[in-house]
Amino acid sequence: MRRIIPIAAVMLLAAACSSQHTDPADIPDLPAVTTEELQQVLSDSTQPTVVNVWASWCIPCRSEAPLLEQAARTATDVRFIGLNVQDDQDGARGFIAQFFPDAAIDHLFDPAGEIPVSLGGTRGVPMTFFYAPGGQLVDLHAGVIDERTLALQIDEIRSR
Repeated sequence: MRRIIPIAAVMLLAAACSSQHTDPADIPDLPAVTTEELQQVLSDSTQPTVVNVWASWCIPCRSEAPLLEQAARTATDVRFIGLNVQDDQDGARGFIAQFFPDAAIDHLFDPAGEIPVSLGGTRGVPMTFFYAPGGQLVDLHAGVIDERTLALQIDEIRSR
């Protein structure tokens, strides 16, 4: 009996955390983008920009999503771009519905996963690029980002 209560509590918590408040069908398809198009967006930007590379099937991406959602909500002087890679539109829309339904994040679609490699990264997810205004790459963080690293890198791109 002792084990049933903690297991039941964990299952209820997991169910509550995974519930979606937004229907994925209400999320429009993500626009496909090329490396050149994304580089143009970055070079035209007058704001510092965070580009987070994610996939719906990526468990570490799910763990960092709430932190990125919070940062996008509070760092209003920074542009956030979510680059979905190696995925399909249904998976991407479901992920956005669950983790970013109202976040100020521009989501783009790279089904082949070529763009992060072209920008100097790898095919691994998650990955976060930090750009100064005008598109100068300041830093690249491979793997799950933590709150301290995200805050420090945002401060760094703001100061450029």
